[in-house]
Amino acid sequence: MPSLKAGSIVKVDRFEVSRCSSMYKITDHSFLIRFISLTIIDEVIAGAPEINLQSRLDCSTTSK
Repeated sequence: MPSLKAGSIVKVDRFEVSRCSSMYKITDHSFLIRFISLTIIDEVIAGAPEINLQSRLDCSTTSK
């Protein structure tokens, strides 16, 4: 599995989704993803989706 770099965009394939155990819960979400031996993580160099955060901020302030 390649090392992840801060700020990079990756594509993750072949992973499992399971319920979070209440005993070892590291997030408030009910589910977690689990990397397995078949998991593939590829850094996306070209063709990554562009996320326009400004338009999301504009929508959240106008809907209140």
